[in-house]
Amino acid sequence: MLSAFVAKRLVSGVCQASWRPAVAELITTRGYKGEAPDDSRGDLIENPLPPWTEKDGETMDIKRRRLLFQSRKRGMLENCILLSLFAKQYLNTMNKPQLRQYDRLINEPSNDWDIYYWATEAQPVPDVYAGEIMDLLKEFTKNRDQEQRLDAPNLEYLDKGSQ
Repeated sequence: MLSAFVAKRLVSGVCQASWRPAVAELITTRGYKGEAPDDSRGDLIENPLPPWTEKDGETMDIKRRRLLFQSRKRGMLENCILLSLFAKQYLNTMNKPQLRQYDRLINEPSNDWDIYYWATEAQPVPDVYAGEIMDLLKEFTKNRDQEQRLDAPNLEYLDKGSQ
């Protein structure tokens, strides 16, 4: 009679062997259609956002709070981390024209990857977004002090008393 351990190992091996070909088949038949040189991007579906408009009558304090929230809650983790840390460091010192530039930068493009590629200088920045705030963001993205940026900051920085 087989011991329980040997029986478990035998069954485990048989089970694993029985599903390996199926997994291998899935992996070998799966393809990626993305940034390949021959990709026509004909299958790309982009859902445009409503056009950006500046919020009239918004106080600078309310605008900062909104931009802080919008910097943290992005469509992709990379921008969530990058923009929330950027906002934590610079948002409270921005003047009205700088806040307007930042608002337009993070809210007008319909694709978060565009913002990421511009900030990391993987793609050129369109003239409409080029300026003081984009330059500051690009410099911040270089992380010259080699800070550990693995996660968005905790929400306690929203409390002005903790700054």
